[in-house]
Amino acid sequence: MRFKQMAVSALAVTTVLSQFSLPEPASAGMLAADPVKNANALLRYALPIKNQPIRRIQKELEQISEDLRIPGSKSLGPVAKRVRFAASTLDKEEKTIRASFAAANVKDGDAAIAKLRAGLKEFQTLIDNEDKQEVPIKQQEVLSYVGDIEQAMVDGFPFEVPSEYANLPQLKGRATLEMKIKFKDPREDNATGGLFKIVVDGYNAPVSAGDFVDLAKKGFYDGMDIQRADGFVVQTGKPSGGEGYVEGGQVRRIPFEVMVEGDKVPVYEETLEDNGRYNEQPVLPFNAFGTLAMARSEFETNSASSQVFFLLKESELTPTGSNLLDGRYAVFGYITEGSELLKEMQVGDKIEYCKVVSGYENLVLPKKSAPAVVDEQPSSSTE
Repeated sequence: MRFKQMAVSALAVTTVLSQFSLPEPASAGMLAADPVKNANALLRYALPIKNQPIRRIQKELEQISEDLRIPGSKSLGPVAKRVRFAASTLDKEEKTIRASFAAANVKDGDAAIAKLRAGLKEFQTLIDNEDKQEVPIKQQEVLSYVGDIEQAMVDGFPFEVPSEYANLPQLKGRATLEMKIKFKDPREDNATGGLFKIVVDGYNAPVSAGDFVDLAKKGFYDGMDIQRADGFVVQTGKPSGGEGYVEGGQVRRIPFEVMVEGDKVPVYEETLEDNGRYNEQPVLPFNAFGTLAMARSEFETNSASSQVFFLLKESELTPTGSNLLDGRYAVFGYITEGSELLKEMQVGDKIEYCKVVSGYENLVLPKKSAPAVVDEQPSSSTE
């Protein structure tokens, strides 16, 4: 009953907002085996690299989160095994790892390797001291070094965005943004708001991410209300008196965009369902609490503009690996810090600001057509 009420509520609120809607939440079903739910892990796996040794190291270190569910000190045995595997693989495969660094990133990559090696040694000491409370902190630290190593392997932008989207901003890489929220009314704990950080991924959604970064840089979201907060999503981006960002007298429309695992270029303008690719997985899935995606009209695939939504991950409504959002709505980023704030947000709360913290240099803006120049040479004179 709660599920049906939530679904009806979600659709009703969306209709009031602007006809930009989401499908009814999926019912719980069979879940994918060991789905990745951590936003930072999803972003690491989404980097366009193919180095297997560093991926094996990452996988082992990511799995520590599952090991820590074992009660007491019994979990430290599996954790120790994974840390030893990561250290051993780093020692044996360092040459192979370094060979994948982009020429311009070798110095940064080498520094990250040194930090990872030292971090793994410190990790082993924590385990030897049976300091389980510090394990998840150290896990995230060493995984951040793994992410730095993987980032050093990215050599430029991996594909050409179709030319028909050259008139739209494109993010050729990643950017980090900060969004500060002010509550309309203080909450029970007297909190008046908070902030969170977002990483948007142009490697897999350059047009969607480019649109968001461009609008944030313009201050479009500053002072805007939260327009939907129903336990399913938190949504914003609808300007007063319109449906999206107006440019040149028209609403700027953003095509549907999703990168599928194994593909080299995103799918544009058609959902995976429309393409008959029902069982294929997006590189950026709706797996994490705080997944950021483009809102659009339910029956108009390419109607997105400035409206976006954050998914409130609840297994009852949107089970990982078994929901109706993957492949039907365009994910382009994740909240990486402060996502718990989403649970407190209500309709009428305001975005104080949404600013680009880093990565703006990766934004490629459309080239404006230069006005035609008429060659008006003076007529020759015989005077």
